[in-house]
Amino acid sequence: MNYLQVIEEIKDFIPEIENELRNNKSQNAYSIIQSFTNRIKNMIRQKDRNILFKCLNKMDKIHKNGDIILKTAIETTFIYSLDNCTAFCSEEYRKVIFSHISQDLQKIYSRQIYSHGT
Repeated sequence: MNYLQVIEEIKDFIPEIENELRNNKSQNAYSIIQSFTNRIKNMIRQKDRNILFKCLNKMDKIHKNGDIILKTAIETTFIYSLDNCTAFCSEEYRKVIFSHISQDLQKIYSRQIYSHGT
């Protein structure tokens, strides 16, 4: 899966993101994942759980099936921003969010958190 296929997949979940993605001058894997991550952040803040959990699942599938550029974009954009996304969530809500993230992405998250600064 490449970033052009990901655009189509994301639009299925969030149709209103199409204009944002189309108007993005630097359409590449990183900008697409950044836009998707920003939408997920907003869903977390608004506690829009139904679509949020579907989007987290989609992010997992993109990471699993995406090319190396998409995988790296997810690991350096989405995973890196998880702490910031969930910083003001209750502990319970944070646990629910992380329960909808694959074990593989949780391991990557843990590696980033525990290796930071070393």
